[in-house]
Amino acid sequence: MSEKSSSSGSDEDIDPESGQPVEFGGVLSKWTNYIHGWQDRWVVLKNNTLSYYKSEDEREYGCRGSLCLSKAVITPHEFDECRFDISVNDSVWYLRAEDPEHRQRWIESIEVHRVSIGIITCFVTEEDEDEFLTAARPDGENNNGSKEKLFSSANPKGTNGIDFKGEAITFKATTAGILSTLSHCIELMVKREDSWQKRLDRELEKRRRVEDAYKSALNELKKKSHYGGPDYEEGPNSLINEDEFYDAVEAELDRQDKIEEQVRENVCVCAWGGAVRSLLFCVLLFFFNQLSAVQPRSYSSSLSSVELVSASDEIHRFSAQVEEMVQNHMTYSLQDVGGDANWQLVIEEGDMKVYRREVEENGIVLDPLKATHNVKGVTGHEVCHYFWDTDFRMDWESTIENFNVVETLSDNAIIVYQTHKRVWPASQRDVLYLSAIRKVHATNENDPDTWLVCNFSVEHDKALPTNRCVRAKINVAMICQTLVSPPEGDREISRDNILCKITYVANVNPGGWAPASVLRAVAKREYPKFLKRFTTYVQEKTTGKTILF
Repeated sequence: MSEKSSSSGSDEDIDPESGQPVEFGGVLSKWTNYIHGWQDRWVVLKNNTLSYYKSEDEREYGCRGSLCLSKAVITPHEFDECRFDISVNDSVWYLRAEDPEHRQRWIESIEVHRVSIGIITCFVTEEDEDEFLTAARPDGENNNGSKEKLFSSANPKGTNGIDFKGEAITFKATTAGILSTLSHCIELMVKREDSWQKRLDRELEKRRRVEDAYKSALNELKKKSHYGGPDYEEGPNSLINEDEFYDAVEAELDRQDKIEEQVRENVCVCAWGGAVRSLLFCVLLFFFNQLSAVQPRSYSSSLSSVELVSASDEIHRFSAQVEEMVQNHMTYSLQDVGGDANWQLVIEEGDMKVYRREVEENGIVLDPLKATHNVKGVTGHEVCHYFWDTDFRMDWESTIENFNVVETLSDNAIIVYQTHKRVWPASQRDVLYLSAIRKVHATNENDPDTWLVCNFSVEHDKALPTNRCVRAKINVAMICQTLVSPPEGDREISRDNILCKITYVANVNPGGWAPASVLRAVAKREYPKFLKRFTTYVQEKTTGKTILF
């Protein structure tokens, strides 16, 4: 705290020439109101008056308030050692010094000013009266008669007389009136402040009710059909926030899962009915053959094996690009990511592990994903076949709305256009990609051969992008190796002796404006479900059939 002049509370506070207290000033904290609390103010003690300014630099603009110390009551605070209060009638200033020593210095200086001003006032009054009486006697006499003449000439009715008593009474009455008026003004200001505070509280309460009503209306709006309007769909100016977007997507995915489960249950019922009918048909056919003495025809050949695509290397205009993709996947996709800090393990369920590396470009999530899984009873050839062959696509893929083969490049390469089911409020996606299946022979005789399906985006004149869908870009690979454990003795290899080691990698650019957190949450939920659903489908399709490596 900066202070000016002496502040010891002794005779040093008195000007030796004039005999009046010197001016004393410094910074004190003054309580303003409940909104602004304590504020630093420049306080000046001068001529028995305590005044305060916003700062020392603003003294020239006039004080913001003042107190006459004649009837002031100074009260040091009982608990706060730095605080003291000054009250005059109903007006109270709450002040705080920097420390207890400064507080005591201020209190002593105020008391010195009060006492000194009182003594000087009395002394000046008596001295002025004597000088006036002496000056009023032209002959220098000092007797009763002269005094009578003096007081007679000092009468207010006289031409040169001054009524000091009347002036003092008038001044006192005027000062009292001013102080009373100021006290009344302060009281009105305090009441006005209370009134404004109550008004502020009412406005805040009104605002709170409006916000609650808005939230309630927004929740009701979610339940209405028009909430699916264009303003609430995926887009650069969508009105739906990130949390609402995720909730809507999750609800739609749950609904589709429920529909898919009901479809599977119906399929199981139909399959059971079909099995019963087939059994009855076989029984009748057996008795018919026995009666007609005709050898029964073999029906096991069509059920024991499955036609798998060949992996011949036919030349087409995308052959170089396919070869590059195959080599990249064989080089990088099979690398172990367990010790790589850039890959995060997001899902682990039994033998299946799903890793993710967070990558964003221009606000779009491009997270590469890698999953590993071990599936018993199937070969890598069989897994890749069912993943590549479009004849089985709709049996296991639940996210596709429709698809068609745009062009057949060779026996092992096709270009496919497919649209995915829309998950509101996200925009519908479509994708155009080349799908190729390839067998890669092992360079080491102890290593297994590798079957691989790679799907990557291309462009084609027969499937140009439209405004109806957001075109996604993909680079996906299903890489499979078959591990065989030798059977005991001379037993033949069965499906109990084989294990398919699957590595699935996906790099997807979804496009559009879906929030990053939503895309990551959906990927974390849907990829493991897809892998389990697809491998279960392959196991069911190959059960009871001849093993094809």
